[in-house]
Amino acid sequence: MTISGPGVSGAELDTAAVTAPRTGRRKAPRAGLPRKLTPDYISFLAVFFVLPVALFLVFVIWPFIQAVYVSLTNWTGFSPNMSFVGLDNFVRLFQDSAFMQAMANNALLAVVVPLVTIVIALLFASLITVGGPSHGQVRGLRGSTFYRVVSFFPYVIPAIVIAILWNMIYAPSGLLNGVLGVFGIDTNQFAWLGDQRTAMAASIFVMVWGMVGFYMVLFIAAIKGIPAETLEAARIDGAGRFRTVTSIMLPQIRDNVQTSYIYLGIAALDAFVYMAGLNSTGGPNNSTLVMSQYLFRTAFEKGQFGLATAMGVVLAVLSLAFAGIVMLVFRLIGGKDEGGRS
Repeated sequence: MTISGPGVSGAELDTAAVTAPRTGRRKAPRAGLPRKLTPDYISFLAVFFVLPVALFLVFVIWPFIQAVYVSLTNWTGFSPNMSFVGLDNFVRLFQDSAFMQAMANNALLAVVVPLVTIVIALLFASLITVGGPSHGQVRGLRGSTFYRVVSFFPYVIPAIVIAILWNMIYAPSGLLNGVLGVFGIDTNQFAWLGDQRTAMAASIFVMVWGMVGFYMVLFIAAIKGIPAETLEAARIDGAGRFRTVTSIMLPQIRDNVQTSYIYLGIAALDAFVYMAGLNSTGGPNNSTLVMSQYLFRTAFEKGQFGLATAMGVVLAVLSLAFAGIVMLVFRLIGGKDEGGRS
């Protein structure tokens, strides 16, 4: 069919009528690599892909490969000579009662420290963000900014300083026994770090005290990212504070909790600074000895760098395994989020 009009020929309209459907069916260009490697794209790859990968290989992968090789030798650390001994170092480790005790202590820390720290941090973060009045706008406790600053203060103190301070507090003539004596509790100058029954618990308390403030602020920032309309809708529907926290807030910040658990677990698997400052000898009957302490002692006191490097390899493998287990557990208990993201 030909439609004519002023200034437009029928042939032009026929051509447009034929080409219009074809144009509408034309596929959009596929996303992906450009067909031509332009200088701009090449420079982008070099800066944001090639360079980071090269740095990662040079400063992360290659040292780890070297560490694995050294762990298979009897290197003393102060001589260029070393002999290949295979898996002998690893066999010695798993036959060493002190190392096995240190591994068990690290496992305990990796379970207890992240769990206690995250629970306390979540409680404080919930109070500061939604613990205010039950009517009106959702808000936290009065003076929440002050609580936030005070809680974050221990994190800005270096870990070694925290450990030394608490070592003095836990001393038989230290502040803790003095305060308990004021309240009529006679501890008879009890050595909190010198008794096998309390040494590990006292050390865990110090680690939690030093890190809970940072993760409280982290969770506060994550909760602030939840739309206010979501929290207000839950309040209108009759949800109390506890239900709001467990059913609304926690699912929204699940990724933050998972990441925090991994970071805290890796810090607990190390724990060198805290344990060295609190009890450099490893505590009574090695009750607070951790693998990093035993590694340091083996390398720099005994001059057995090959054996110490084997400990480092075991610690690295355990850290990777811990991170994988935490991610798997959160995936299983958390299910899949909206949109298919797990």
